[in-house]
Amino acid sequence: MKLTFKLIILPLAILFSATGFTQIFNPVKWSVGVKRISKTEAELIATAKIDNKWHLYSTQATEGDDPGPVPTVFTFEKSKDYELIGKITEGKPIKEHDPNFDMIVAYFSKSATFKQKIKIFTNNAFKIKANVNYMVCDDQRCLPPTDEELIFDIEAYTDATSENNVSTLNPKEDIEETENIMAEDSVIEVIKNKQVEIKPVLKNTNESTSLWLIFLQGLIGGFAALLMPCIYPMLPLTVSFFTKQSKTKAEGIRKATIYGISIIILYVLLGMVVTILFGSDALNELSTNPWFNIFFFILFVVFAISFFGAFELTLPSSWVNKADSASNKGGLVGIFFMAATLSLVSFSCTGPIIGTLLVQAANDGQFLGPAMGMFGFSFALAIPFALFAAFPGWLNSMPKSGGWLNTVKVTLGFIELALALKFLSNADLVLQAGWLKRELFLAIWIGIFGLMTMYLLGMFRMPHDSPINELSIPRLLVAMVSLIFTIYLIPGMWGAPLKIVSGFPPPQFYSESPNGFGTSSTNVITSNSHVNSDVPPGADPAHCPHNLSCFHDYKTGFDYAKKVGKPVMLDFTGWACVNCRKMEEQVWSDPQVLKRLQEDFVLISLYVDEKQELPIEEQIEVEIGGKKKKIKTVGNKWSHFQASVYGNNSQPYYVILDHNEKMLTEPAAYDPDIQKFINWLDKGKIEFMKSINK
Repeated sequence: MKLTFKLIILPLAILFSATGFTQIFNPVKWSVGVKRISKTEAELIATAKIDNKWHLYSTQATEGDDPGPVPTVFTFEKSKDYELIGKITEGKPIKEHDPNFDMIVAYFSKSATFKQKIKIFTNNAFKIKANVNYMVCDDQRCLPPTDEELIFDIEAYTDATSENNVSTLNPKEDIEETENIMAEDSVIEVIKNKQVEIKPVLKNTNESTSLWLIFLQGLIGGFAALLMPCIYPMLPLTVSFFTKQSKTKAEGIRKATIYGISIIILYVLLGMVVTILFGSDALNELSTNPWFNIFFFILFVVFAISFFGAFELTLPSSWVNKADSASNKGGLVGIFFMAATLSLVSFSCTGPIIGTLLVQAANDGQFLGPAMGMFGFSFALAIPFALFAAFPGWLNSMPKSGGWLNTVKVTLGFIELALALKFLSNADLVLQAGWLKRELFLAIWIGIFGLMTMYLLGMFRMPHDSPINELSIPRLLVAMVSLIFTIYLIPGMWGAPLKIVSGFPPPQFYSESPNGFGTSSTNVITSNSHVNSDVPPGADPAHCPHNLSCFHDYKTGFDYAKKVGKPVMLDFTGWACVNCRKMEEQVWSDPQVLKRLQEDFVLISLYVDEKQELPIEEQIEVEIGGKKKKIKTVGNKWSHFQASVYGNNSQPYYVILDHNEKMLTEPAAYDPDIQKFINWLDKGKIEFMKSINK
């Protein structure tokens, strides 16, 4: 027992110790450049790239003489070749309350640019050495003031030198500048000139929370699998085997615990194999690839038909025989292969559930998603073996095996069929094929859950069902839930929002009557004081949530924003993005949010999975993470634009910009907190008003 415990704990201890030691932070990366103004004047430019959640303080960090954070200070080495003209200048900092110092401070996030004019006394090339002393903090801590040496290369001046030439930056690392990104260049030029190194998935929301949700889904799937005909009858038999073959109660508990741990190891390994085979980048692309989604749709339909009893999914018998033979060896190895035998034999029942969990976890895009899902699934399977071994008397209170087990299996078949429809909808939305608009999707769901209600009430039987003379209380309760859910879905056919299932059906604007029953896309009605006759040229309310006048082209939207004097809200979204639909249907639908989006901002929605091909001249090759990739579609363009300019490739992702294309606030992502989103919009508007009144 002690050896087994150590074997389990040791790798976990190594994992936690590897992440628990003190980390060396380096949240600011500097680069330098020189802009030649004339033969005798130039401008030195220092640019700082600042990691997410960190702040670099301004050269005037606080007002007055109150002690606060250390300001950013530049010291230039004296030389006979040049002299400074005036003081160093900087971009407009953010001014707000800092909890570290309990005072109003001025700071920069994401990036900061500092400029110093100089007068030059020589035509020869020379170098200028400078030292920058700066301090950075996040919301909870501050790092000690740091010194960084910067070297500016002043080229020899010739008649051919352009007055507006900026020498090539000499960054210690690539710097992403977010100011004036489109002032002179097109989107294609911006993404062509940026070399991007992206992590597999960058999330603004709490990634650990997402993993725990995947674990919870796996846990629910595991408990559902326990009620399958292939596993439930094995539970008392297996526990009885361990208790009867053991000399003491403690030995029986130990063997049952090892058996449960073996189940966990087997399924977690399966989850890791999925990640290794696909790779994290592929997992992130699954949710937007229409062909993957069509494949998953077919796979889920096969799972559902299997649960209905048409056939059984089985693994090769040779695998089962080999695992069974190995289980007779005894000891830890024998117990491990007993768990492997159970996993293989029960595949006909658990296979569809496992497949569902793996597909859902892979679609989430998390690197550890499949393993976390399998951990939850196997944990639910393993718990009963240890508990019943410790308290064998509980076995007597378990319901006896019977026809109700097949009822559970068939019920899960209906749920599998409903889930399958989501993948077909994803493919349809990405391809914009019009196969499965909102009304048809809901009609099919109403049919599926209506039939499930009838089945649970005993109105018909499936091939392997036993005759029923009376309804059990659990069966009746599940039938009631199914009936209520079916009734809830019906108003959605006539335009009801259906917030409980938001993100699953296609969005309201992707329907036969996008503005409600009795209207069509050619007969648009007004809502929330939005007047269709005021739709600006280039906007596309027919393909925007809540009939908003959003743009799908970056430049067109920006030109309109400058014309009407409003800030821009960039909405990086996707047709197959579930969280995007949830934000639009649960948060944007709030009257206060909708009013702000209509009146205070110009909305530019860029779909990163749009499959429309770009003109040949815009189909360029870029480098991402050391790999060449062809920008072929509109979605490719917006996806790489988001990654190259904002360092993020997850959706939804919201950015508020002024007319110089400078970020006014920290970007936002999926968060169903309505008030938080309202505050974020209000802050962006306030900062925009400050920028135009400056």
